[in-house]
Amino acid sequence: MKKWYDEEYRFIIEVTAYLRGDHTEHLCRNGEEIGDTYTCTYGCPVNAQGYGICSKMMQILYGDMQAVRSGGDLTRVGGDGPFSKDYVCPDGCVCFRMTAEKTGAENFYHGKFYQE
Repeated sequence: MKKWYDEEYRFIIEVTAYLRGDHTEHLCRNGEEIGDTYTCTYGCPVNAQGYGICSKMMQILYGDMQAVRSGGDLTRVGGDGPFSKDYVCPDGCVCFRMTAEKTGAENFYHGKFYQE
């Protein structure tokens, strides 16, 4: 892989709580633990150990990540701020919080990086 574009946003996804009980064994196949943190820019979020976030959770996060990248405001889709929102995983056992941070890089489309 040869990443050639510095993304405009960085996303941090943190495991904040469990919805059922005090552990995820027999509930979460990914083994999430409170405090686990995943980061990404455009690719899929990975944690410090190099493991990726649950694929089911990624399906939920992707749309909101695209909304932020497009100049959207997460308060319009249930967020508590323009760049933060809480989620519950599709299995109903792990709670996450996603936060977007501007990196200072130019927007992909406004910067016309897609043109040759």
